[in-house]
Amino acid sequence: MTSESGNGMIAGESDHGHGEHHVHGIMQEDPSAKTPVLRRYNTERMVELVRETLVLIGEDVHRDGLVRTPQRVARAYEFLTQGYAMDIAEVLNGAIFAERYDEMVVVKDIDFFSLCEHHMLPFFGKAHVAYIPNGKIVGLSKIPRIVDVFAHRLQVQERMTLQIAETIQKYLQPQGVAVVTEASHMCMMMRGVEKQNSVTTASAMLGVFKHQVETRSEFMNLISSRLH
Repeated sequence: MTSESGNGMIAGESDHGHGEHHVHGIMQEDPSAKTPVLRRYNTERMVELVRETLVLIGEDVHRDGLVRTPQRVARAYEFLTQGYAMDIAEVLNGAIFAERYDEMVVVKDIDFFSLCEHHMLPFFGKAHVAYIPNGKIVGLSKIPRIVDVFAHRLQVQERMTLQIAETIQKYLQPQGVAVVTEASHMCMMMRGVEKQNSVTTASAMLGVFKHQVETRSEFMNLISSRLH
């Protein structure tokens, strides 16, 4: 038996937890530390840099359409990179429960938006996530939230896919985790090769999904109708 949720929505499930913790900041890697260090998001400096960029590309920063653009861009980047400041334990908010259920759980068609770290242009698409419990389950809405934590950063699709899988493996310790992402990359559509209809698929298979062909095939069959 497979438990399945489409469109990243909850079906007959509750997180048993309330409250979101939002931190307005960015993470920067400290080479001497084992974990990233939270730094305040410097909105004023970002506004200055966006305004300077507009001047460098030849725009008039005083015309009506651009007067507030630096502030808008600064706020947009603060939102689009908020994943750096999110803590997985707080995102899960205690919504991990002891349960004897040991069949595949699939949450598919989770919309995500991210920024390519090479050109800082968007890539976007859907994530499909599955795990086989090993005594613990997680509130279904937490899986799309985990996707958002890693999507709201400068990313490459391959790394993001693996980070989602490894995080679920770490916190649930299931028999296995599978993640497949499919995305359109604006850095390929707007510039460079300019291929507007290309879609990139990446996968990460851990545990039984990596070592058992039958389990991996079951997962792929369940989501195959959604893949391009």
